[in-house]
Amino acid sequence: MKQADERGTTSHSGAPPVDTAAVGLDRDVFLRTLLRELAGTLQDVVGLDEASGFISVVGQRMGDQINLSYRQALGQPVLDRTQVAEVMVDLKRRIEGDFRVIEQDDTRIVLENRRCPFGDKVLGRPSLCMMTSNVFGVIAAENLGRAKVELVRTIAEGAPGCRVVVHLQATPEADAAQGREYYKV
Repeated sequence: MKQADERGTTSHSGAPPVDTAAVGLDRDVFLRTLLRELAGTLQDVVGLDEASGFISVVGQRMGDQINLSYRQALGQPVLDRTQVAEVMVDLKRRIEGDFRVIEQDDTRIVLENRRCPFGDKVLGRPSLCMMTSNVFGVIAAENLGRAKVELVRTIAEGAPGCRVVVHLQATPEADAAQGREYYKV
């Protein structure tokens, strides 16, 4: 027999009300799952390279917005290399990633990550890594002139963590690296 409570929620005898059911769903899980399924659909329909390209466009726009937000918050028209590295780590921290700078100099910034902001939803969806590539690439290029982002290893492809190298100058190492290049507009 169904009965309605004061909220208008009905329950079946012995079953808990739907609104208190132990379902692992909230806005964060919903949005990460949505992105996972969108990326997966793109990868299945147009292939990994094209899916990565589409996600890169979104990453470019997000990189522009995030870069502007940090510049305004820091009161700086342009960020220096140290600030760029700090922004990369901070923005990932704010979205529940766990990036840290391993090394940096005038030619590159090397970062490692132990936790993806997409959580387990990134597994098998390497096109989502274009968000990191583009956001890092845009921020580095817009402040330092150019960047080439190399995704050395990623959680999406099954590694226990990510290693990202942001090349800041055209060196033989940067030229040989597999990655996407970004330039100040």
